[in-house]
Amino acid sequence: MNLLHWLVLGCACALPLSASAQWQWVDNSGKKVFSDQPPPTDIPEKNILRRAGPSPSARAPAPATPAPEGSSDTAAAPKAAPPPKPTGVDKELEEKTKKAEAEQKAKEAAEAAKIAKAKAESCARAREGKATIDSGIRLTKVNVKGEREIMDDAARAAEQKRVQSVIDSDCK
Repeated sequence: MNLLHWLVLGCACALPLSASAQWQWVDNSGKKVFSDQPPPTDIPEKNILRRAGPSPSARAPAPATPAPEGSSDTAAAPKAAPPPKPTGVDKELEEKTKKAEAEQKAKEAAEAAKIAKAKAESCARAREGKATIDSGIRLTKVNVKGEREIMDDAARAAEQKRVQSVIDSDCK
């Protein structure tokens, strides 16, 4: 029975070692973060407290490739390319972000085109109105009661001034 106790105690002590595949770092707000994923790229190397797997300093150097015969030791031997570092960027998320930005730009362009079209129509109407007022023919307008009134010289000058301000603002 004594052997069984030691075996259970050994398993209980070895159990936390399975959690060594965890990353641990201090984030930008100063909190410790534990994860099975590597930290974001904006976390400086000095803030990474624990890595999944061996640390870069504990890794054994790659075996040197033998130099070809007849070459000196100082000749540059081809070096193995280091494994690519994880960028921490999700490609699907990047695509969705780009798509959303493109849709937003398209909406803004459509809105700008709609505003430009409305200004062009307003400009055309204002120019037609100015031509009518400048022609000197008798003009009438409908008052609040729905009755027709003939515009006198003061009303004609006020309408001409209003139409000219519309032309100045919309016809650029």
